[in-house]
Amino acid sequence: MEPLRDRSLDLRKVIEADLPIFFTQQLDKSAHEMAAFTVKDPEDIDGFTARWTMILNNDSIVKRAIVRNGQIVGNVLCFELFGLPTIGYWIDKSFWGKGIATNALSLFLEELRIRPVYARVAHDNIASIRVLEKNGFQPFGVDRAFSEVRGEEVEELILIKHT
Repeated sequence: MEPLRDRSLDLRKVIEADLPIFFTQQLDKSAHEMAAFTVKDPEDIDGFTARWTMILNNDSIVKRAIVRNGQIVGNVLCFELFGLPTIGYWIDKSFWGKGIATNALSLFLEELRIRPVYARVAHDNIASIRVLEKNGFQPFGVDRAFSEVRGEEVEELILIKHT
């Protein structure tokens, strides 16, 4: 079943002026804990800026700002990981539970059209797993990776979308 379309939601190309907003959105430590595979220190502005500068300058990474009623509420990306096209997204915590991630990912996948496409998510991040499942991702495998923010190895689910 395809997610219902939220008409107040749009995607646009990420621009450098978005970075301070993205930085503020990713400061919540509990969000990092849930995501598991993020940076060790979310307050490191220099590291954040260097990472996003690399992303902005890499034309092979598809990056979109998620905009709701004119306000940037997050971002969604497609990048190569282990040689595979992989999805990643971040939603400002104040917008969790409103269907924004599900709808934004649906819009992104319509635009992206790369298949198959993969996603990796911490095994205990139930909300993100649901977002992916609602967008047609299916279990593909399991891996373990070190989580800087959790300070331990974490089980990671790998999901795939074929169509």
